[in-house]
Amino acid sequence: MYSNWFLKSFRILLLPIAIIYWGIIWVRNFLFDKNIFKSTAFGLPVICVGNLSVGGTGKSPMIELLIKDLKEQYKLAVISRGYKRKTKGYTLATSDSTALDIGDEPLQFYLKFPDIPIAVGEERIIAIPELLQDKPETEVILLDDAFQHRAVKPGFNILLTDQTNLFTRDFYLPTGDLRDLKSSYKRADTIIITKCEPQLSEVEKKEIIKEINPQKNQPVFFTCIEYDQPYHLITNHKISLDRETEVLLVTGIANPRPLENLIMENCKTYERMNYPDHHVFVIDDLNEIKARFKEIESEKKIILTTEKDAMRLFKFYKEIETIPMFIIPIRHQFLFNDAERFKGIVVNFIKNFNAGTTNTNG
Repeated sequence: MYSNWFLKSFRILLLPIAIIYWGIIWVRNFLFDKNIFKSTAFGLPVICVGNLSVGGTGKSPMIELLIKDLKEQYKLAVISRGYKRKTKGYTLATSDSTALDIGDEPLQFYLKFPDIPIAVGEERIIAIPELLQDKPETEVILLDDAFQHRAVKPGFNILLTDQTNLFTRDFYLPTGDLRDLKSSYKRADTIIITKCEPQLSEVEKKEIIKEINPQKNQPVFFTCIEYDQPYHLITNHKISLDRETEVLLVTGIANPRPLENLIMENCKTYERMNYPDHHVFVIDDLNEIKARFKEIESEKKIILTTEKDAMRLFKFYKEIETIPMFIIPIRHQFLFNDAERFKGIVVNFIKNFNAGTTNTNG
């Protein structure tokens, strides 16, 4: 608690820098809004998933949900930045790709959906034409984490915001977590409130919608995190969590709290090893994890990690094959029976897409 208090106090001291940062992004957005900086639209449906803040709001599970919803109807492709990769420029994922080549999230997409082209590129305006040259049959492009990259004008913007840290209550970096203007929400075609409590009431739903103040014809959806059955990183063997299991939780993600809550509710006890977001694991980290795991005296014990972290640990597959290291997948669960309504809105955009026009508000 002391460290959390210290961090918050320190971030408040950085308020002058946050105000300067706000001024910079205000000018940048103004120049795009006035068409002084140009945005380019493409002649096929481009769907962007993003947020206004740094940290996890569930962008990767949303990309996966869209892939599952659309892949039977359309020839999809995904473009991501490839955060923390060691390469530069445009790269198309292959069976030889690693997290160092393309980043942990794109590798996760590729391993789950090997038939879907997955590409990375810092500049989406360059990556899109290169992808279309490699995969000319592509009918729909999904842009991962690109809401603030306005050089490309998507046809459909999906904006995510975490219920526990709504963009309306946040402040700008480095005092808060916002990396874009709060008013930028008006550019979204739909807003999704993520990581909600599964028992969110209609009254709470209406209060959040009122606070966000969505634009006309800007639907707001609510999702909670749903965890799937853990499976072994190498063998894919599945297990169930129970009250006899002790867990060593290893994470390098922005917000591990929901996963910690799940373990506390379903397991005997747990220890935690936290690494920075998108941490690149080295062999010393793995040895540290194994040593910490060995110290746990329980006969029924496992190491549990996220899918993102697993992508950065997979390179040690020979060492991991013999230890009980399990991955726990997550997905979005729409509240208020809204899953089909959301899918219908996205499919309707694709069906009615006309080259040269966009469906973006603002």
